[in-house]
Amino acid sequence: MQRIANKTAQAVIDLLMLSLVFWLSFLLRFEFELSPVMLKRLVFVWPYVIAFEYVVLLAAGITRYAWRYIGLHETIRVGYAIAFASAVLLVFRFSAAAILSEYPRVHYLILPVGVISINFALAFLGVVGVRVLRRLLAERQESSSRRSASLVVSLPTLLVGAGQAGVLIAKEIASRPELGISPIGFIDDDPSKRGTVVHGIKVLGSSEELAKLAAEKGAAQVIITIANAPGSAIRRIAELCENVDIPVKIIPGIFEILGGKVNLSRIRNVSVEDLLRREAVELDIEGISKFISGKRVLVTGAGGSIGSELCRQVARFSPESLLLVERAEYFLYAIHKELHSSHPELALHPILADISDAERVEQVFARFSPDVVFHAAAHKHVPMMEYNPGEALRNNVFGTKVIAEAAARHRCDAFVMISTDKAVNPTSIMGASKRVAEMIVQSLSQTHPQTQFCAVRFGNVLGSSGSVIPLFKEQIAAGGPVTVTHPEMKRYFMTIPEAAQLVMEAAAMAETGQIFVLDMGEPVKIVDLARDLIRFSGFEPDVDIRIEFSGVRPGEKLFEELGFDGERMSKTKHPKIWIGDLATVTEAQVSEALVLLEPLCGATRREEVREALVHVVPEMQPEHGGPADKRTSSVSLETSKLKRSKSVPLVAAVPPC
Repeated sequence: MQRIANKTAQAVIDLLMLSLVFWLSFLLRFEFELSPVMLKRLVFVWPYVIAFEYVVLLAAGITRYAWRYIGLHETIRVGYAIAFASAVLLVFRFSAAAILSEYPRVHYLILPVGVISINFALAFLGVVGVRVLRRLLAERQESSSRRSASLVVSLPTLLVGAGQAGVLIAKEIASRPELGISPIGFIDDDPSKRGTVVHGIKVLGSSEELAKLAAEKGAAQVIITIANAPGSAIRRIAELCENVDIPVKIIPGIFEILGGKVNLSRIRNVSVEDLLRREAVELDIEGISKFISGKRVLVTGAGGSIGSELCRQVARFSPESLLLVERAEYFLYAIHKELHSSHPELALHPILADISDAERVEQVFARFSPDVVFHAAAHKHVPMMEYNPGEALRNNVFGTKVIAEAAARHRCDAFVMISTDKAVNPTSIMGASKRVAEMIVQSLSQTHPQTQFCAVRFGNVLGSSGSVIPLFKEQIAAGGPVTVTHPEMKRYFMTIPEAAQLVMEAAAMAETGQIFVLDMGEPVKIVDLARDLIRFSGFEPDVDIRIEFSGVRPGEKLFEELGFDGERMSKTKHPKIWIGDLATVTEAQVSEALVLLEPLCGATRREEVREALVHVVPEMQPEHGGPADKRTSSVSLETSKLKRSKSVPLVAAVPPC
């Protein structure tokens, strides 16, 4: 009943506003001196014009918009609707003038052009104005209620970064007084912004003046509001704040801000992950949308770190349906619940399945007929696979074989395998198993050209399950020590959202048979990462929290690589995506390798499995201390274009890209 009353009241207000505007347009046009003829014309056409304008608003959906949440999109739609109504009135006016000599009575339809023009401007302002007024009153009422209900003391805060993300934050802060944030000014290094006012907040100066401005303005905290700030910039600002003993917080990265919305509850302290942040990836949104939109997309390992982020990113591009394949019930439940909440319109299918179960996989493909497959399911923890070598083969090799062959058999449009830098000159059973999986995918690309097969390789992802940062945090919370395997141990790092987005970008540009390599930037020393994390936890490395070196574990390298010897790296149109150019392998050679490995799926002896993998992957290296560990991994992708090896191993080679 209340809803009907509200809608009726809104309709009455719109009709009264349009009427007022129409009368005012006549009065303004004739300087408040209407002749009897014009007054008669006004009274005659008034109900028809108002009814027509309201019908146009109704047809354009303007009356369905909630007045409380009017924004730029709704304002533009109102403008279009009023412009259309005015254009129709102009057509009637000139049409009536053309037939006036034959039909004298149509002179009532001849509205002055000036009246129509004034009416257009005032009607737009009036219709939008009443809605804006409703929003302002509601926000003021909510703000007053929150202030009275909240006992939070507002902290004087400097905002670093007056760009698009800064504006979003300023708007949210203004509407959320209960957060206890009182912005006193922006800090921005763009000299053209200095002295300007952004959403009611003045830009005070550059980051070099941060300490001085903080003291002058009495700032109690600093919030970094630059969504795409690189790690070096965050480190510099954090150090400036540390020097004057002011706490610094940060908004989520640009990968976490989707659709121009930011959740202020996710503003947090600067973390070590932020120091490793790189420049934001520019995506070919049109290309990715064309690749995914309207398609049935299947993601294996949907509950894992990479798989779940792939699901989130895929959901943004409006697939016809999204198939979540996961063997861990709880993780499947969690990602399904999250996506159902964030994308209620999306057709989601949670599928509990093991990728090595060929019968179950066939059942899934036969029922849902996916168009695009992202294969992210894998055992990835290096030491665990050394303890359970047969499971690495069962899941990583033969699970990939089952999924990839199902995709080929059901003529999927594309199959994208998530690979790893550990597949390059592998020293571990896990890395070698992923190398064999790549070979399976590349072999199928030759025999099933109707499906676009490709693989995407990258290094470690920050915050993924089993990664080093969660482990370090646990050790710091326990009071130490923090264990690092070796003082020279280095790894490439990438954020989970960045990795998932680049995977989709690579898949959208792929031609069948390619192995893509993501530019991971510069490798990071694990011991430096440990020291940063200890400092950000409020302790001093080797004083409050001790760092111990535990030794390189079985299967680990000191340095990871992104390319092979005998492999060239070719550029793509995206600066952070490269193509590995490799020698060829036949279907028979891959089949021979799988025959050798299949009996070992249940094996528990590492030596037995490693010996077989060396036959299949001849470039496999000793566990540690061998040639692979003596290489430097700081060579950039630009300089890694090595000459193709003249001798091609029996099974290690893969098809040309």
